[in-house]
Amino acid sequence: MKTIAPRFRHLLLLLLAVTGALLAGAAPVSAHAALTGSDPKQGAVVEQAPTRVSLTFSEEVAMSAGSVRVLDPAGKRVDTGKTTDLGGTTYGVPLHSGLPDGTFTVAYQVVSADSHPVSGAFTFSIGAPSKTTAPLPDQTAGGGVVGGLYGIARYLSYGGFILTVGGAAFVLACWPRGAGVRPVQRVVVGGWITLTGATLAMLLTRGSYTGSGAVGDIFDLTLLGQVLQTKSGAALVSRLLLLAAAALFIAVLFGAYEKRTDPKEKKDLTFGLAIGGAVVAAGLAATWAMAEHASTGIQAGLAMPVDVLHLLAVAAWLGGLATLLVALYRAPSIEATAVRRFSRVAFCAVSTLAATGLYQSWRQVGSWSALTGTRYGQLLLLKIGLVAVLVGVAWISRKWTGRLSEDLAPEAAATSLIEERTRSEEAVTVPTGGTSKGSSSSGEGGSGDTGSGSGGDTGSGAGIDTRSGSDVDDERSAQLARQRAALATAREKRIRDADPGRSGLRRSVLTEAGVAVVLLVVTTVLTSTEPGRTEEEAKAVTAAATQRSGPLSLKLPFDTGGQDGKGTLLLDMDPGRTGSNDMHIYVERPNGKAFDVPEVKVSFTLAAKKLGPLPVVPDHITTGHWSASGVQIPVAGDWKIAITVRTSDIDQVTVNKNAKIG
Repeated sequence: MKTIAPRFRHLLLLLLAVTGALLAGAAPVSAHAALTGSDPKQGAVVEQAPTRVSLTFSEEVAMSAGSVRVLDPAGKRVDTGKTTDLGGTTYGVPLHSGLPDGTFTVAYQVVSADSHPVSGAFTFSIGAPSKTTAPLPDQTAGGGVVGGLYGIARYLSYGGFILTVGGAAFVLACWPRGAGVRPVQRVVVGGWITLTGATLAMLLTRGSYTGSGAVGDIFDLTLLGQVLQTKSGAALVSRLLLLAAAALFIAVLFGAYEKRTDPKEKKDLTFGLAIGGAVVAAGLAATWAMAEHASTGIQAGLAMPVDVLHLLAVAAWLGGLATLLVALYRAPSIEATAVRRFSRVAFCAVSTLAATGLYQSWRQVGSWSALTGTRYGQLLLLKIGLVAVLVGVAWISRKWTGRLSEDLAPEAAATSLIEERTRSEEAVTVPTGGTSKGSSSSGEGGSGDTGSGSGGDTGSGAGIDTRSGSDVDDERSAQLARQRAALATAREKRIRDADPGRSGLRRSVLTEAGVAVVLLVVTTVLTSTEPGRTEEEAKAVTAAATQRSGPLSLKLPFDTGGQDGKGTLLLDMDPGRTGSNDMHIYVERPNGKAFDVPEVKVSFTLAAKKLGPLPVVPDHITTGHWSASGVQIPVAGDWKIAITVRTSDIDQVTVNKNAKIG
């Protein structure tokens, strides 16, 4: 049998290296819901202890008891542990009364709407900031050993689905005779076993994966019960039930269907299997669509059926490709008509992939900047490039398919020549036991040889004579059967290798399969990466919520109109953000010296929110220096700052300045 050319071995090694790099570089699952706001805000200093802490996310999340923990400066929990839905994407947890002053830590771990765990922490202070000993989570949600096991199970589940659905579709739609070919059966059954095992593994590790991350929690039945009540748990259980139906389908496909000889009966059974198989395959694909990216975000009602079509097209193309590769290398022969049928099926699958992929790309990315500036967009570009390469190699395979149809015409003649050669080989190949028997009954045999040979025959035949003639015949028959089986295998290999069209097609399909493996890895990584649209929206909301103008410094000249009524006001606010601020006002004469005025008052107004004026009366610290601490700015915006300065009993003026705070 011909070996794979060195350049193809190098190509496969390169593809495997890329696959390994993608797998090794895949960090713990990215968060698909982002914390966009909280009350109290991150880093805020409040005067009075709040009665609860609320968190707002970029999308809906699933919470359970203990999803949000609030710790005091000593690391003691001060929340009740009961989370409540406050409407929209905001969730809260009540706090105990009598909280001390200092810095508090809020740690959260939730599950986003597309089934991925999200965790994080932030701090706020009551009264004034302080040191804190509160421990933060030691690992990101979805990481660690359990996260790795769950990730491997995800890869295997996609691979198993593709082999099961694509392999069965290849047999029914392209090559019905393949139902009786053992290597093809192994592909489909192996895919079913892989998908079933991976689904069970995901179901068992799901609770620990989204929770503690401890290996010991994998077999915690309490956690398993909680998982079964979630959307992801329902999807995994539904997948297992559908896999039971798939097992029945596979049993009929490789049992009753393969044994049918009547054309009408086989046609009816093919139609029934096609309908039943399509329903089961669509159901399996829906278990991904209902629990992952397609189930959340914009146009979810349209996105889920589109995602089902996308997954079915992937399975029909890549699963059929894998089955064709196995048939080309392991099956005794495959008809050119089967390859041509698969070429048409693959074309339809690629067309469906292009249409559904275009919609999904728009939905998940949303902008050109997200296409190049987010990890999801970059992976999507890589996927598009791999699909282009795969289509190019498929075009080469299509050319080989045309040659295959031409070369198969003389295959019968080539087969007869090889069989004739094989029969001549069998004629000269005689079992060892038969040689001994032929030597002893070869007629005259030579009188001189009788004496010399009889001793050897007698010595060697002493043990044989103790057995019955039927035992000797059975042994010789078994030996002959083994030789004939070996010769038949060699004959099949020579027939396969005698067809240059088949050899070229094998190489191109092998290259396709190698690229498809990398494409499958990239696709699986995409499903565990935060969509570009969500990432950019979360960044925008977070940036708006956490935007800081920094310490605020203003310089305002004033003139009260009276004698010695001119000067300059210098206002400093630190940290110049929402929440509590320290404010200092310095009054100077035109020559820069401190100006001791009788009174200074300040007010803040945010017209856009109809807030204010919020009055602040600073304390007189020293000559020309006024100060106020704990100046509260409730929300970010362009605030109008009005400073009133009085230089005498009757001379005063108010100067205004707009400044962005928060």
